[in-house]
Amino acid sequence: MARRTPFSACIIAFDEERNLPDALASVGFADEIIVVDSHSTDATREVAAAFRGRDLDGREVVPRVIERDWPGHVEQKNFAIDQASHDWVLCIDADERVSSELRREVEAALAADPPGADGYTMPRKTFYLGRWILRSGWYPDRKLRLFRRSRGRWGGTNPHDHVYVRGVVKPFSGDLHHYSYRSMADHIRTINSFTDIAAREKLREGVRWPLLRMLVQPPFKLFKMYVLKQGFREGAAGFIVAVLGALYVFLKYAKLWELRGLAWKDAPVPEGARGEPSQAAP
Repeated sequence: MARRTPFSACIIAFDEERNLPDALASVGFADEIIVVDSHSTDATREVAAAFRGRDLDGREVVPRVIERDWPGHVEQKNFAIDQASHDWVLCIDADERVSSELRREVEAALAADPPGADGYTMPRKTFYLGRWILRSGWYPDRKLRLFRRSRGRWGGTNPHDHVYVRGVVKPFSGDLHHYSYRSMADHIRTINSFTDIAAREKLREGVRWPLLRMLVQPPFKLFKMYVLKQGFREGAAGFIVAVLGALYVFLKYAKLWELRGLAWKDAPVPEGARGEPSQAAP
């Protein structure tokens, strides 16, 4: 194979001993592999340390495992790319896999001298309820995951992170495979966790009218995913995906409503509001 620009593969993880072996295998062609672990309670770190990849010259690549407190999705992913030795980075989550088609495109793009862009997007295809979900707004779900870190950073609002690149961005056609939820129960646990984070971010941003948003946005989300994005063509799976998408939106704003109430209760009490007359009372 022609020489190519070296790159680092970056993965963040927490309790991912089940997912990590396949994720690592899919990026085993990288010149460097970095795994940032958030104090996993399972064998995540041991699994990562035991993996062996091969770079373009056939040299063994041993993942560099870094243990670090969890500061948030955006912050942890930026920390991971900052540890990379190479300017080009390929970032995937532990529940994602680089398909063989996508690998060929990555290697071809980096074989150009210089590469023809500063970043590349790829369609992400999710496997859920025993099938690939190709509608409901879940596909192609393009993600920018291969980029020059000197030109790009992770941004967005936790837990929904995105890469922003200053420069030319081009598309790949090979899929990034996503094995997001093992079951509906796992999906609902993730919704509960992510809506906690999203509600806190909305509170920090000063988002208002959570009750109105609870009333309006979940039904529209359901209609959009099931009708406009043709989730109905996925059968029962499409209906479940749409309902849970609407549930995510509802819980995000319901929890924001709850947090705003707690913040109000914790606010300083004005003089005269403690059941005692103020000095100005007649």
